[in-house]
Amino acid sequence: MSNLIVLGPLLAMAALTFVLMFGMVLTRTRAVKEKKTNPKDLLVRGGKNPWPPQAAQFSDAYQNSLELPIVFYAVSILTLITGYANTTFVVLSWLFVLCRVVQAYVHVTSNTRKYRSYAFRAGALVLFVMWIALTYRLIVS
Repeated sequence: MSNLIVLGPLLAMAALTFVLMFGMVLTRTRAVKEKKTNPKDLLVRGGKNPWPPQAAQFSDAYQNSLELPIVFYAVSILTLITGYANTTFVVLSWLFVLCRVVQAYVHVTSNTRKYRSYAFRAGALVLFVMWIALTYRLIVS
């Protein structure tokens, strides 16, 4: 299996992270320019989020893209290095990325917690299965 096929989902996840980062920068910049956020409030938050809802949603979605996906990056690279990548792994990887795309989309649009939670849980479960599969293959080889 080629490296590009195995790393495709990882590259897609990285692209999603950059899209969210750019969205965060754009919405924050707009908030400051439109005086919806006072730059002085950004120096020390004191527990209060100084951003308007859309900027806060992009910020939270970006932050989320730096949490659970780190574990995905690790399993992807380890699976590639060990040579255990197969079709099942690639399908699970794309499924994880799809869950993250859905979660990010919900986060920056309706921000419905219930649907965001479903997407998160599904992605976490897929990621857990990926780790179990890799661990099993490492133990039995």
